[in-house]
Amino acid sequence: MNNNFESKGRLAGKVAVITGAARGTGAEVARLFVRSGAQVVIADILDDMGEQLAAELGDTACYLHMDVTSQGDWEAAIGESESRFGVVNVLVNNAAILHLGTIAETSPDDFRKVLDVNLVGPMLGIKVITPAMRRAGGGSIVNVASVDALDPHNGSVCYASSKWGLRCLTRVAAIELGMYGIRVNVVCPSVGSNEMLIPFVGTAIRVEAMDPNADPSLIPTDRLHREEQLIDVARFIAFLASDESASCTGSDYIIDRGQTAGHVIAGLPGDRAIPEW
Repeated sequence: MNNNFESKGRLAGKVAVITGAARGTGAEVARLFVRSGAQVVIADILDDMGEQLAAELGDTACYLHMDVTSQGDWEAAIGESESRFGVVNVLVNNAAILHLGTIAETSPDDFRKVLDVNLVGPMLGIKVITPAMRRAGGGSIVNVASVDALDPHNGSVCYASSKWGLRCLTRVAAIELGMYGIRVNVVCPSVGSNEMLIPFVGTAIRVEAMDPNADPSLIPTDRLHREEQLIDVARFIAFLASDESASCTGSDYIIDRGQTAGHVIAGLPGDRAIPEW
């Protein structure tokens, strides 16, 4: 990993609540934030993993059990965060759940459960943390959506709908909270928690090209290993949390290795490298 991007003081003075931080993207964000000088609250329902990560990160981090669908849990977490660290000026809404199934197979309860965690949870977080951020003199909220909110696939009706809604929530929050010095942005990564996929597809999945003329072998999707991709996402979230992104609010930031840019079509000009160029 190239540490030239990271600065120990980049997030100095920042106190961040990161939901879903016990593993995956959230854990990488927590590690990077601590390395960059922030104090971090790891919020999750995976107690053993969360406590282990907090112990790894030391005195600048703590773990709090929090169900993001509970306003009471949010209020307790923000209160505890202020008690421990003095202020709270960064929120990363990363917690999410997955349900895969066709529209025909999906029940209203399936749909509501995903929306409750993936969309109602972030709304509650924004609602509860805003007074704390105002007390801190402003802050930054980063919502973690998905490339599925831009480029959905079959079987993703619950997840993609929730993440599309999170993009809209981001814009409304940015409009309403800007007057308080609070910025709100959303990242849309193509990589996330493999653990969420396993119950639905096992340990292997094959993604078929939607365009029959597209050659998947020509799309460079494997240049980065998953861990490196998660670190890339964490770095972008750190940028949005930092004062370096002071003019950024109400925007989508796509981190998908070019997945939504389009496709390489075999047989058309530009479908392969030109040696002499």
